[in-house]
Amino acid sequence: MIAVIGTLNFIINIAWFLIIASAIFSWLYAFNVINVNNQAINMIGRSLYQLTEPLYRPIRRFLPDMGGVDLSPLVVLVILYFIQLFLNTTIAPALIR
Repeated sequence: MIAVIGTLNFIINIAWFLIIASAIFSWLYAFNVINVNNQAINMIGRSLYQLTEPLYRPIRRFLPDMGGVDLSPLVVLVILYFIQLFLNTTIAPALIR
């Protein structure tokens, strides 16, 4: 069972990096820092969007419209942090006993 918790922690860590990369990419895209006509850049952006959008969509339904600011990545990161903390402090110690 500890292996399952370790695997879940690994998946949560990967999700963290994908969400942060997606946020940074969206800022670079919004401020025209990167060339959006480049096919490789466009492919990276589409991939990040497709990987993170399923996490953001349910959160966006509940968040109020904040203008141009999207807080859904922050909310998803807080939820992932809570899940990881719950796994490591509550579930894992109970399984070790």
